Amino acid sequence: MKDTKRVIVLGATGSIGKSSLDVIRSNPDAFTVAGLSAHSDMRALSALREEFPAASSVLSGTDGEPALLAMIRDTGADVVVNGIAGASGLLPSVAALESGKDLALANKETVVMAGPLIRSLADRTGRAILPVDSEHSAVFSLIEAYGHDAVSEIILTASGGPFRTWDEDRIRSATPADALRHPTWSMGSKITIDSASLANKGLEVIEAVRLFGLSPDAVKVVVHPESLVHSFIRTRDGVLYAQVSHPDMRHPILSALFWPKPQDNDLRPLSFDEAFSMHFEPPRRQAFPMLALAYRAASLGCLYPVCYNAANEIAVECFLAGSLPFGGIPELVALVMDGDWSTEPSNFGDVLEADRRARGIARQYVKERAW
Repeated sequence: MKDTKRVIVLGATGSIGKSSLDVIRSNPDAFTVAGLSAHSDMRALSALREEFPAASSVLSGTDGEPALLAMIRDTGADVVVNGIAGASGLLPSVAALESGKDLALANKETVVMAGPLIRSLADRTGRAILPVDSEHSAVFSLIEAYGHDAVSEIILTASGGPFRTWDEDRIRSATPADALRHPTWSMGSKITIDSASLANKGLEVIEAVRLFGLSPDAVKVVVHPESLVHSFIRTRDGVLYAQVSHPDMRHPILSALFWPKPQDNDLRPLSFDEAFSMHFEPPRRQAFPMLALAYRAASLGCLYPVCYNAANEIAVECFLAGSLPFGGIPELVALVMDGDWSTEPSNFGDVLEADRRARGIARQYVKERAW
């Protein structure tokens, strides 16, 4: 149909990609699939090619990053859903905006690593950055409703992960199997480990600071194990407003794809026909040092957020491989962040070079130290 939005889904075989395609299938009069990418799951991508034969497609792990970026630039589309995990999602975000497409962004590393640059690019191209993280989607919607100038602070909710009630010694010695048992969300291994360490919430703090233009002091975190409230804003008169829904990633994806006008959908609404409770508690910062390190990176700015993200990606990789204990994740990140990352990047190349350098330093520390 002429009026359908044409959507490119990056990371189409991952959790965000699958949810995005579910949304598109459920709204055939609103959306069509224009492009697809997967990293290495050829079988799943082949099935999607059969289902959406008119869509461009790339297997980036085989075809290479240049082929992926070319597909994004050359495919006619209105919006790109970036569900790629990690720092490798940055250049696809750049390609989406440079080629005149709105960016529905689940890849938080894009903003963590290059927030000022990516916002400037969006401004120059006149395209929108539409957050797909459930927390930032909620904040985005609340700010649109009440206005940026009315907001005094935002409060991101965190499930607390699988170690919310564990003592510090037990957390430090947690195994990968322990860390991969998330109580609320079904996600890939990297983001699940990050949720266990609260690094994911740390990344979201940095993302919120850079995406919404607030100081780190104005971005708070509260643990909410039911994951029904996805974020709050506090307006200048002291009143809290919340976005509340079931923990289903299709909600923020629908919000991004239908933006700027919300539409009816077939998702199950939160009902008060049955009793339920919601609990809130402050995060245990001493037990989860990755959160404090994220606030430090957000406050220092420059290349410190790049360093935080890169060191954490190496730490998680090494933890899953058995060469770093869970307690070593924040120790490694702190060591790498103790270097000088005080240069303000002037382009995306500077960001990628700092990312490469931080990863190299992190790998060297893992080899040299007894963990």
